[in-house]
Amino acid sequence: MNARLPQQQVGKQPIRETNIYMYLYFVFFIIFGSFFTLNLFIGVIIDNFNEQKKKAGGSLEMFMTEDQKKYYSAMKKMGSKKPLKAIPRPRWRPQAIVFEIVTDKKFDIIIMLFIGLNMFTMTLDRYDASETYNAVLDYLNAIFVVIFSSECLLKIFALRYHYFIEPWNLFDVVVVVLSILGLVLSDIIEKYFVSPTLLRVVRVAKVGRVLRLVKGAKGIRTLLFALAMSLPALFNICLLLFLVMFIFAIFGMSFFMHVQEKSGINDVYNFKTFGQSMILLFQMSTSAGWDGVLDAIINEENCDPPDSDKGYPGNCGSATVGITFLLSYLVISFLIVINMYIAVILENYSQATEDVQEGLTDDDYDMYYEIWQQFDPEGTQYIRYDQLSEFLDVLEPPLQIHKPNKYKIISMDIPICRGDMMYCVDILDALTKDFFARKGNPIEDTGEIGEIAPRADAEGHEPVSSTLWRQREEYCTRLIQNAWRKYKARTTGGGTVDGDIERKNSTADDNNDNADGSNANGGGAGIGDGDGDGNANGDGDGHGHGDGDVDGDVERDGNLSNVNSPDGGASGNQQISPSGAAGSGGSNGTNGRQTAVLVESDGFVTKNGHKVVIHSRSPSITSRSADV
Repeated sequence: MNARLPQQQVGKQPIRETNIYMYLYFVFFIIFGSFFTLNLFIGVIIDNFNEQKKKAGGSLEMFMTEDQKKYYSAMKKMGSKKPLKAIPRPRWRPQAIVFEIVTDKKFDIIIMLFIGLNMFTMTLDRYDASETYNAVLDYLNAIFVVIFSSECLLKIFALRYHYFIEPWNLFDVVVVVLSILGLVLSDIIEKYFVSPTLLRVVRVAKVGRVLRLVKGAKGIRTLLFALAMSLPALFNICLLLFLVMFIFAIFGMSFFMHVQEKSGINDVYNFKTFGQSMILLFQMSTSAGWDGVLDAIINEENCDPPDSDKGYPGNCGSATVGITFLLSYLVISFLIVINMYIAVILENYSQATEDVQEGLTDDDYDMYYEIWQQFDPEGTQYIRYDQLSEFLDVLEPPLQIHKPNKYKIISMDIPICRGDMMYCVDILDALTKDFFARKGNPIEDTGEIGEIAPRADAEGHEPVSSTLWRQREEYCTRLIQNAWRKYKARTTGGGTVDGDIERKNSTADDNNDNADGSNANGGGAGIGDGDGDGNANGDGDGHGHGDGDVDGDVERDGNLSNVNSPDGGASGNQQISPSGAAGSGGSNGTNGRQTAVLVESDGFVTKNGHKVVIHSRSPSITSRSADV
């Protein structure tokens, strides 16, 4: 550009900035040639990368909705975590006191503040400082070494061998050991190894373990999470780049080993050895200095041609081979492989950001299992059913369900295992579905979701009921008990039954019962909307009573109500009055089974004989039946 600006016609002297409009030419070329056209490579690579990722996910993910994909992602995170056995609290009082201190989150926050102060003191180091100034910095460094060493020793004292189970703690031990060595053997280390200042910088990495404790550090945690998720893919891309460089290094040594040293080819960057070839290709993989290398390998003038008689290979290049070699390498390495790094990092960062905004993150699942340890200190992966309400209340958002949460627990339909035990994955799965439902993205229970739903691998995981079925079972139990008490109260002639029907001064006598023909008095009691299966048998003036509850709207104030016997008995009338019970019933019902209809918030229950069938008004839940 500098050469083009002062240029004039042939034979005339150049004038400074005489072609000022040439600035626009180069600006537009850079914008459309570099910023736009070259970045299309990144767009195409990311698009193909996502397409291959979908294919690798199988046909299952291809037929999922966006909400189901989010749930699928949550399931994969959930499956990668399991509850750990809580560290037992020491019995020895001094050790127990230290245990309470080091396991408190405030302790980690204080350590993070010291790490921040340590970082600040590192920035105070400067060139040509006085001895007093350097001595103060050394004293401050020694104080921080003592603080971090004390932290390590206190945790080892309180946690015992459990301290060495967590990887972060092992990292802390390494940092403390390096810090002590840098303090004690600073002269020897600086003379034979590296500067002790580099050992101090390692302490800054300790801040990573407490970043997740800070609520305002979600942005930093998202970046670190995206980087951590990208590392396996980035390693694979490094192997691919090494393979490309290896092939082109061998090719370059074969054709350009003896080229003349000029422009980008010198005694360091050349194709004379494999190592120097790899260094040169690594430099050009970022498009740095490729023009100088191209000028050297296509040089066919001012060079010595090969002499086969003398065995001299010559030092000339080849324009055709050089352009083909360098152009193909730049396209493969710089425009494709290097841009794959960007594609992977952008994809993982986008996924991490989406999880933070609309989904559940690893921090949420870590929080879940940390609180789970308080209710399951032995790490059995089970808690009691009566602990569920308290556990959901102490969780942190977005998984928290505040008390009173009884009806919420019922609606979540969480499986209950033998012994009234609740499995950790079942609860977490229900909370995950509830989270997406609160976000306005309910997860439909389809066949695809059934395939990706978490499967319990814990020993003894045998669901026998659920929170929804437990409520229905308890309701039916109370219903049957209520009916039995009413029946007993009716046959014994009075009393108050559960506050539903009060028989005042009941003096009904079986000898006063009237029957016409084969009719007999129908026994039974109306409960709620009516339920039961009473059979009434009698002949003439015989005495009879029903052995169950009667279907129909039996009035509680002495009014008549109709009783239906759907399976063989005719309809009859029954009256429950304060002065007694008398009624004329239908013909003998040999298979008389009454049906009780029981309306609930999400469906209704029908009782047919000894079988209870629960019908749901929700189309996603099918009818279920059970013996009672």
